[in-house]
Amino acid sequence: MNKELMEALDILEKEKEISKDTLFDAIETSLLTACKNHFGKADNVKVEINRETCDFLVYAEKEVVPTKEDVEDDCLQIALEDAREISKRAEVGDIIHVEIKSKEFGRIATQNAKNVILQKIREEERSAIFNQYYEKEKDVVTGVVQRYVGRNISINLGKADALLNESEQVKGEVFRPTERIKVYILEVKNTPKGPRILVSRTHPELVKRLFEAEVTEIRDGTVEIKSIAREAGSRTKMAVWSNNPNVDAVGACVGMNGARVNAIVDELRGEKIDIVNWDENPGNLIQNALSPAKIVAVFADPDEKTAKVVVPDYQLSLAIGKEGQNARLAARLTGYKIDIKSETQAKDAPGFRYEDYLDDFEDEEYEEDYGEYEEEAPEGGDFPAGEDAPAGEALSYEEEDMTDAEETAAEETDEAEEYTDETDAEGTEAEGTGAEETDGAETE
Repeated sequence: MNKELMEALDILEKEKEISKDTLFDAIETSLLTACKNHFGKADNVKVEINRETCDFLVYAEKEVVPTKEDVEDDCLQIALEDAREISKRAEVGDIIHVEIKSKEFGRIATQNAKNVILQKIREEERSAIFNQYYEKEKDVVTGVVQRYVGRNISINLGKADALLNESEQVKGEVFRPTERIKVYILEVKNTPKGPRILVSRTHPELVKRLFEAEVTEIRDGTVEIKSIAREAGSRTKMAVWSNNPNVDAVGACVGMNGARVNAIVDELRGEKIDIVNWDENPGNLIQNALSPAKIVAVFADPDEKTAKVVVPDYQLSLAIGKEGQNARLAARLTGYKIDIKSETQAKDAPGFRYEDYLDDFEDEEYEEDYGEYEEEAPEGGDFPAGEDAPAGEALSYEEEDMTDAEETAAEETDEAEEYTDETDAEGTEAEGTGAEETDGAETE
């Protein structure tokens, strides 16, 4: 058993994360290279390694010829006399295995074999590091600031160095060497010199991943981050949704006394974070996105992805935000182009008043209520549109209608005459009574 080789392979497997099978393949390749350098060719050389004991054997396959004079190539042929020393059963024409002692290799052959093994180890190490960080692409890792390379920053991620370009740095952030920071891995490239890792501190996904790590409800899927908009170093808006009606999405992200969100704010060096509720209704979503401003009305067009928003006069500046930041982030968060006006401005602006939409709304209601009656024939005997009724039938309907009207008018006239007669009679009686009373008074 080759204990030294076994211990060396175990150490490499633990430290470099290189499998033993790969190292065994590298050793076989190096021995074949050494044989080729030593003998000039290695086509007939074979290497056998016991993977459990790490013992190895190198031999050459040679053809047995009758005498030494018949040997044309020492690398490929062997005389019968010499073959019998190795195997007594050797016969002319047989293929016999001739062991090659690795200790007999020259210095150059040994050095070449060593270089082959080292090269293979380096390649596998790069491949292992690349695979390790390629799996972490689009994720957040913790690194240590090493040094400034021009305006870029070199960050040590453990087994590899990453580069934080100037364009991916937050304006105003200054890092000191040995400082630990969290970065978002943008891209991992495999190059001859090893993996090239690009990281970012401005990407919106950085905030999302930080919340996933901090908030348990987001990690287990109870709360979802539906949309996120960020202006790095200044403010972030995030819309969240809860799949469980008993869980408050915003409250879960904020945490008790703001503990969860404050931890993320500290990591982002004081960047403000607005967390709002997601809503499938575009109007409600836009209203939430423009918080903390109060909204009077929202007129959203889902087809054209535009929205007109009316706010109180004293809330206009708050809704727009400093340099338009609040409105800009709300537009990114919702995906709508938002136009904001105060109540005073909206009075004279088309599209910002309810009256501008009432006509269309009434027309739609009319079409829904009466459109089907125009197409279908009612039960009253009318004929479908575009078809004329026969003259006789139409006339009979008119005559019947006129007869009914005349009868009704006659009845009303009779009732009026009866009422007039009764009134006249009562008036006559009243006059007679008055006359009698007058005569009595005169008589007295």
